[in-house]
Order: sequence, then structure tokens, then C-alpha cells
Amino acid sequence: MRMFIALPLPEAVREHLSTFLEPRQEAGPDLRWALPEQWHLTLGFMPEVADRHTDELLERLERATSRRKPLDLRLADAGAFPNAAKARVLWAGVEHSGEELMRLAGGVRAAGGKSGIEVGGGRFHPHLTLARLSVPADVTRWLRVLDEYSGPSWRADEVHLIASYLGEGRHGRSRHEVREIFTLGPPNIG
Repeated sequence: MRMFIALPLPEAVREHLSTFLEPRQEAGPDLRWALPEQWHLTLGFMPEVADRHTDELLERLERATSRRKPLDLRLADAGAFPNAAKARVLWAGVEHSGEELMRLAGGVRAAGGKSGIEVGGGRFHPHLTLARLSVPADVTRWLRVLDEYSGPSWRADEVHLIASYLGEGRHGRSRHEVREIFTLGPPNIG
């Protein structure tokens, strides 16, 4: 089963970004826009998680997230993978301070790897995928538009382990199912 580890976006952040993007989306017919209800900040992607690895993965994710503090984040700026001239993915950047977000991503990716699971995605680059292109294209004008966006700040205090079922969602997209929620920081005792 395909799974990923992600930070969810609060509803107010989704609404703010959606309000900004909605009137602009019709100008990009070659872009396949991500559905707002599926927006998240991926920390680690696991293309194939066998059932036999799930229990260990959950234990290791619990430990990894308990070692990290809640994060203050904000969506701002934009970019494209692999680059603006031949983009396949259009994304919003994530503003954060210090190294805590990078440490969290490293910790949850290590949890997957130590559980015997392949963790894909290469080097971690915090972003929110906004749209995909089926054919690489120059998205420079889109980056200029998206550079105007600056979202509200929020405190990320939980991490979701999400199963992804290809083609089973709305409009033939992936269906996402939250399998487990982990709170950042040590557990409250008492």
C-alpha cells in the first residue's frame, strides 16, 4: 500500500489559499490542480508499505514525533519541480524558522527506513503541491502570480500517516485515508 507522512493544513489556511487560487485556476487549463481537501505538507513518501512493517512503523513514528516540537509555519513564495522552464509540478513554499521542520522530516523518514520500508522523494524540500503538468512546460508566469501569495501563519502540532489509493478518489484521483495521527512533542502524562 502507498503511504505518506504529512503535516495537515488547518481549514483556515486551506480556505485562504483556495480563495486566492480559485479565480486564477481557469487561466491554467494545462495544469491539473490538486484538490484543496487533499492539500498537505509531505514529510516522507513510502511507495510500498507491506502489512508486516506497519506495527514497527507506527512505533517508530510515535518516537520520532514525540522528540519534535510543534512548528510555526506559513505558505509563501512558489516554485516548480524540476525547474520553472520544464515544470512538472507547481508548488507553494513553506516558511519556517530554524531546523525543526528539517529534523522532523529526517526523523519520520528514518522511522520508515528503519522499519524496513523504502522511503522515496530524495532530499526534503518543504512545499505544498498545487498543480501537476502532464507535459513539462514553462511556468514562469505562474510563479510571478504565486509569488504574490502570503498565507496566514499556523501552528503544526500533529503529523498524519496517510494511505493513498490511486484512482479511487473524486474525478479518478487518489483517495487519501488518515491511518494514524501523531502529536508533536512528548506525551502529556497525568
